[in-house]
Order: sequence, then structure tokens, then C-alpha cells
Amino acid sequence: MSASLTPRQQQILDWIAERVRRQGAPPTRQEISAAFGFRSPNAAESHLRALAKKGVIELDSGRARGIRLSEPAGVSGDYLPLVGRVAAGSPILAAENVEEELGMNGQSFSPPAHYLLRVRGDSMIDAGILDGDLLAVHRTPEARQGQIVVARLGEEVTVKRFHRRGRKVQLRAANPAYTAIEVDLDQQELVIEGLGVGVLRRW
Repeated sequence: MSASLTPRQQQILDWIAERVRRQGAPPTRQEISAAFGFRSPNAAESHLRALAKKGVIELDSGRARGIRLSEPAGVSGDYLPLVGRVAAGSPILAAENVEEELGMNGQSFSPPAHYLLRVRGDSMIDAGILDGDLLAVHRTPEARQGQIVVARLGEEVTVKRFHRRGRKVQLRAANPAYTAIEVDLDQQELVIEGLGVGVLRRW
């Protein structure tokens, strides 16, 4: 149990972490109330404020799911979820996308990895990322020039190198057989799901 947390607070924290890991998003106050049998979302809010005061979560009062774990799910445990083919439009860590959990600590990577993504195709072979490899991913919405990113474009998720000039982005393959994906941010939404921080190969 985390230092200074009551057993009930630890239960709620563990449940939130599991929810984030499985579904890729935190629960609402209503969902927490239903899970723990609280009479109203106000009781859930009281527990959340106590957890925030103890520094294990951060709250964004303007959002229904505005709960962030101070140490994201997957980093501190001895496993990482392995994501296979991502269902169109679904959160990366939605239950239907997770194939298995591998015994590995996210802190083995720098920055820490939150999940592993099974790579499909050969568009990144010149970066040493082959079809079937497992890409260790650090969850973040931001990227710098040239970094390898997991990007969501429409309903598709892809692994490419990130290059931006103003409101124009190129997602570049590391294989001369593929042309860059051009994105005008004024016309199309691009979501950075995370950064590639390591590659694992399973023979």
C-alpha cells in the first residue's frame, strides 16, 4: 500500500490505475461511485480530492474524466500491456487491443515506457524497426523534430518520424519505398499517442 493512503483510498487508486491501463482513459466520478457503491458522485469526489492532496493523482475540475495518475499506469509495475492491432477509433489501451501483458518494468526505458505496440509492416526498417517487432512507447501528446512517434490520424494509428513546420506536419517513413504522410493541422486532426523509446524483437 502506498504510504499514508487508507485501505479504501488504495483500493480506489488501484481501480483507477487498472481502468486507465485497460481502457486508455480514467473513469468519471459516476463510474467510481457505481464501482464502489457510493450514494452519489460527491463521495467519489471527496476520495479523489484526498488522493490529490496526497499527491498520487492530479485533478482537472473542468473535465468529466479529468483524473491523471502522478505515476502513470504501467510504469511502476512489473508488466507492460502489449497492444496488437488497434481497432479503428478506439483508445490505444482499450481491452480489445491488449493481446497480453509481458513481465517487464517500464522504468527499463528512458523515458519510461507505458506499453508495447506490435509493429505492422516495413515502413520503419531503416530505423531498425521490423515487422512484428515490439515498440516500447512512452505516452505523451508532444513530440520534437525527428522523433519516432505513435500517431493517430483519423481512425488509423501509425508509427513514423515526426517533422513539423508551422501548421504542416510530415509523418516520414524510414523506408524509401514509402512517401511521407502530409498533414495540414488546419484541415485534419493529428494526435500524438506517444514516443518510441525502445524496440524488442521476439524470435
